Amino acid sequence: MNVPGIFGSDVFNEAVMKERLPKETYKALKKTIAEGKHLDIELANIVANAMKDWACEKGCTHYTHWFQPMTGLTAEKLDSFISPTDDGHVIMEFSGKELVKGEPDASSFPSGGLRATFEARGYTAWDPTSYAFVKADTLCIPTAFCSYGGEALDKKTPLLRSMEAINKSALRILKMFGSNATRVTANVGPEQEYFLIDREMYSKRKDLIFTGRTLFGAPAPKGQELEDHYFGTIKTRVAAYMKDLDEQLWKLGIYAKTKHNEVAPSQHELAPIYGTTNIATDHNQLTMEIMKRTARKHGFKCLLHEKPFAGVNGSGKHNNWSISTNTGVNLLDPGKTPAENAQFLTFLAAVIKAVNDYQDLLRVSVASAGNDHRLGANEAPPAIISIFLGDELTEILKAIVEGETYKGSKKVDMEIGVDVLPNFPKDTTDRNRTSPFAFTGNKFEFRMPGSKLSVAGPNTVLNTIVAEVLDEFAAELEKADNFQDALDDLIKRTIAENQNIIFNGNGYSAEWPIEAEKRGLLNLKSTPEAIPHFADKKNIDLFVRHGVYTEAEIHSRVEILLDEYCKTINIEALTMIDMAKKDILPAASSYIKELAKTAELAKACGAETDFETDLVKRLSSLSSQTYKKLSELEDVTVKAHEIDDIQELATYYHDVVFTAMGELRAAADEIETLVGEKYWPYPTYGKLLFYV
Repeated sequence: MNVPGIFGSDVFNEAVMKERLPKETYKALKKTIAEGKHLDIELANIVANAMKDWACEKGCTHYTHWFQPMTGLTAEKLDSFISPTDDGHVIMEFSGKELVKGEPDASSFPSGGLRATFEARGYTAWDPTSYAFVKADTLCIPTAFCSYGGEALDKKTPLLRSMEAINKSALRILKMFGSNATRVTANVGPEQEYFLIDREMYSKRKDLIFTGRTLFGAPAPKGQELEDHYFGTIKTRVAAYMKDLDEQLWKLGIYAKTKHNEVAPSQHELAPIYGTTNIATDHNQLTMEIMKRTARKHGFKCLLHEKPFAGVNGSGKHNNWSISTNTGVNLLDPGKTPAENAQFLTFLAAVIKAVNDYQDLLRVSVASAGNDHRLGANEAPPAIISIFLGDELTEILKAIVEGETYKGSKKVDMEIGVDVLPNFPKDTTDRNRTSPFAFTGNKFEFRMPGSKLSVAGPNTVLNTIVAEVLDEFAAELEKADNFQDALDDLIKRTIAENQNIIFNGNGYSAEWPIEAEKRGLLNLKSTPEAIPHFADKKNIDLFVRHGVYTEAEIHSRVEILLDEYCKTINIEALTMIDMAKKDILPAASSYIKELAKTAELAKACGAETDFETDLVKRLSSLSSQTYKKLSELEDVTVKAHEIDDIQELATYYHDVVFTAMGELRAAADEIETLVGEKYWPYPTYGKLLFYV
């Protein structure tokens, strides 16, 4: 495979634009993108025509404005390029107006009250910073999505706004350091975990089909306890899938870099190279879509649920985040000169303070019914936000605060902006997989997002909260008489006041929640508990101040997130009721009947019937218990429909319905361990996770 030859071959990228656009048009387009201005219609017409010709040469007949509504998925409405002629024929046309703006029906997308159902019109607007691409014979144009009134109905618009916020705030700081940077960009590399299971097995499980996770299932005799799957040899069938996936991603210009087996059986990971945040978000959404589509070709089902199987690790999406300038400087990379060190420490301190001040928003950004299964389950970070810096960097910061000489691998007097920060090895900074927010050498790794989550949300929050603190820093430093002294005091004070968020210990320990509470850290264990904080006054003020969300957009998202949680738990409860009533209890009954017949025949022959008799008693008791728990779940699920307030309803689903689901599962899973294999209606964990 000629990887350089195929890479980006399905993307209307820089090279294609340079080749197909007139020189002046290309320059004008680049300038428009760089300055963030509206695209002139004449310029748009030329670009659209070139884009259409390129797409048609690749076999495309349609185009779509590809956008990311608040479902967390992607959406597209396909329009053909055809335009009728006077003689009854057609020609292929694509105008600048069609490129720049679309008007899809918005009535069936979540809006959280931003618009009434009868106000159906929505608008898509081209994001020229993210290249158009060809997918399934369709030209896809990445766009933002908003309502008739201009409110953001998608995840991308706030992300783009947050990128502009951190750009402006970071440039204020850099100006004082004498930097010649004119643009600061947030960069992301989202690692994607997923499960692959046999599609035939998947098709026999109602719970997987309806909810994406197994609602029943006793543990297999073997799980992940031997630690023999992580980085293990990749199965031939899976390797073929991964090779196909890589090729498709590379054609779309997606920097798929690393692939390997993950901790749980049948679990895997794909990690890309860094990209600009909005492009990386687009690429991750595409990656998930292509993962699922490619799985079908290879007889697999790709599961992106955060916790598809009980008892083995769930799947996350580590969000590697950094900020850099258009002059090639990573602002989270420790430097080798006094000025570089001071700059690094300024941005490091800003991130530390931002995470501490807005723990609630980071928790909200990853909240979902599925992710609640992972967080704090000794396989993923706890629900408590803390920062891991590594022992060496922590000691360096401590020395700065106390005004002492740092005595580490190199003895250096630590006076900010005067002496050199020790050039500590980057690999000493990441030794704690239990931390939700870890410094890993020249970036932060936010490990709380679930595997199917759009990374737009977490990065919108990260960009905005860091922008806020950078603005606070800039306001203080800009009015200082002596910049160096003011910076010295600012960094020392910020680190001293935010040490409570720095934790290098075991996030899984029983002592940590107690210690975290003493430090004043939040422990928002569930989605219904976390989501309301989105609309706290300080958070509304933050987002409005930076133009990332309006107050109405925030309240709409609170409603959407809570509504999604309620609907998810309701679907799961109804699925459990259906499975228990129609499949599990009848299976137990059939096996009990068979055992009773066998015992009767054995008795007639004078044989011992201890096995059959004992098993009939145990199964009968468990069946009665399961039936009782089934009835209780039915009752509480019906009662949920009597609750109108969305917050009260979400809390009810968590405290009452979800608890009842767990009790039903416990009884049914024990039945599974006793019923003969040929009687059990579903593929077991053993068959699902350990296919050939």
